Amino acid sequence: MKKHKVKNLLRVKKTATKRQRIAVFFLLAILIVAVDQISKYWAEANLDSTSVPVIGELLHFRLAYNNAAAFSIGLGATWILTLISLTASILLVWYGPRVKTMSWAVAAGFALGGAVGNLIDRAFKPPQFLNGWVVDFIQIPFNFPIFNLADTFLVTAVILSVALTLRGDEIGGGRAK
Repeated sequence: MKKHKVKNLLRVKKTATKRQRIAVFFLLAILIVAVDQISKYWAEANLDSTSVPVIGELLHFRLAYNNAAAFSIGLGATWILTLISLTASILLVWYGPRVKTMSWAVAAGFALGGAVGNLIDRAFKPPQFLNGWVVDFIQIPFNFPIFNLADTFLVTAVILSVALTLRGDEIGGGRAK
């Protein structure tokens, strides 16, 4: 066997294939939706409006229903937020598989999982179909709003996206010039 063919056989593949990126994107999103929905089911079955300390004063659980976006933006406009969540989810399903790096696949998977997790609540929770309230239960001090795991994954997606962009990775992959 020629020397250059041996080198090619020994070369470790450093980039993920498109199939691997798509698999990570969708599997991560599915896992996040499942974990989010299970945690919300648990919260509704085991919590009420009374604050329960989990880690001293640092972390409490308390059941709350949110008919607004983060920080009470859009209070009472649940159907508009449902439409925004649905549009974002569709766009992520469309563009997520087109990302060029595993890092962006992870960020997009986190975003899709978080968006769909809250979309399920908005679509199917009371008071009515497509106008439901999101289940929140995680509370930290300093008058921070109550949130859920879907919110946490959405924020993580934003942080990852900012970090990737600051590193010079264009949205979806590639290098900024």
